[in-house]
Amino acid sequence: MSQWESSYDTGATNYNGPGSTDYGIFQINSRYWCEDGSPTSNGCNIKCSELLSDDVGAAINCAKRVVKDPQGVRAWVAWKRHCENQDLSSYVQGCGV
Repeated sequence: MSQWESSYDTGATNYNGPGSTDYGIFQINSRYWCEDGSPTSNGCNIKCSELLSDDVGAAINCAKRVVKDPQGVRAWVAWKRHCENQDLSSYVQGCGV
């Protein structure tokens, strides 16, 4: 999914319009998941700038939180367009999962 969301770019941002920007490798949305100075529910309880680090720990933890939400992984448009119902085994080949 991160290939389609950010081309694996940890510093990626995408401005969606007033009060909504996507941040980092997973393109996590500021309206719901992180704080960037705009009104937000900050579901991951982090600053959006933390999602822009090459140390992807904060981004992974926040993505896990998003997946626990009722919408789950379908919160990402890239998942619905490029991953859902697809053979994704090549992405984890050699990872032991």
